[in-house]
Amino acid sequence: MPKQALFYNREPGTDVRCRLCPHGCLIHNGKYGICRVRRNSGGKLMADSFGLVSALHFDPIEKKPLYHYFPGKVILSAGSAGCNLRCSFCQNWEISQCGIKEHGQLQPVKPEELVRMAATKTNNIGIAYTYNEPTVFIEFVLETAKLTLERKMKNVMVSNGYINPEPLEELIKYTDAFNIDLKGFTDTFYRDVSGASLQPVLDTLKAIRKSGKHLEITNLIVPGLNDDHPVFEEMVKWISTELGKSTVLHLSRYFPQYRMSQDATPVSALQQLFDIARKHLHYVYVGNVTMNKGKDTICPKCGQILIKRLGYIADLFHITSTGQCRYCGNQVLIC
Repeated sequence: MPKQALFYNREPGTDVRCRLCPHGCLIHNGKYGICRVRRNSGGKLMADSFGLVSALHFDPIEKKPLYHYFPGKVILSAGSAGCNLRCSFCQNWEISQCGIKEHGQLQPVKPEELVRMAATKTNNIGIAYTYNEPTVFIEFVLETAKLTLERKMKNVMVSNGYINPEPLEELIKYTDAFNIDLKGFTDTFYRDVSGASLQPVLDTLKAIRKSGKHLEITNLIVPGLNDDHPVFEEMVKWISTELGKSTVLHLSRYFPQYRMSQDATPVSALQQLFDIARKHLHYVYVGNVTMNKGKDTICPKCGQILIKRLGYIADLFHITSTGQCRYCGNQVLIC
């Protein structure tokens, strides 16, 4: 059931201006914004995807990916349709690069139903808003997140970070942990490959860090597009300086999807970028690939292996119940 959207202005006539993300779409009557799910209906902006889900699963928290937030737990993951970016390599394009009419198989669910479902699963910590870009159904996220917190459970956002400061501030109030996809570190990359710009994402990362909420970053490595060593090192230096050396960075292997057919990222390229990142950040991981390094959590203070991982299974060897290294007492994660 469509719901009137938040964060928009009326324009002359029946046009509306969406204020959710930096695109600032001017939407004519009967038309949609770039995200394909926010529609102008007679001068009112409607969130057409409210309460419609494309995917609903209990996942390991490590799958989000979050490696330093309640490792070994599960979380109820919910997605809908639509996205405000146009990444030519999108790994979830079947749900993110379409609206509700194009998808055709969305299932209705009420916020209170989702929260009740989350509460039924043993070892579940809460709800993750993920799969497609969750900010484009922010109205549903906010209503659900408030109910989730009332049940003493957690809210997780897995997002591209392309959002304006005002709605981001509202999301931060009700979100406990974020994984933000930092797709590259040049405006050219964001413009040509994702149809967006870099600075708003950097501003989002700094706002989340300032809020004190848990933050991890994912960087999908696409050969020839965002794997240039000097630019990559500039990115990890920025993360270290602006967000802190303990910021968790996930390097993820690209596979051919959507409009991009070039070969998958070579494992050797991921190994090289991992080594560069580890010079500047304490916690760097590699995903979507089998390689010897980049899976386990190692204490940066004493060098002991604290968590060993096999796929999405995490074995907590030497972590206290409050997330500290058993050897030296260093605070490593939230659990």
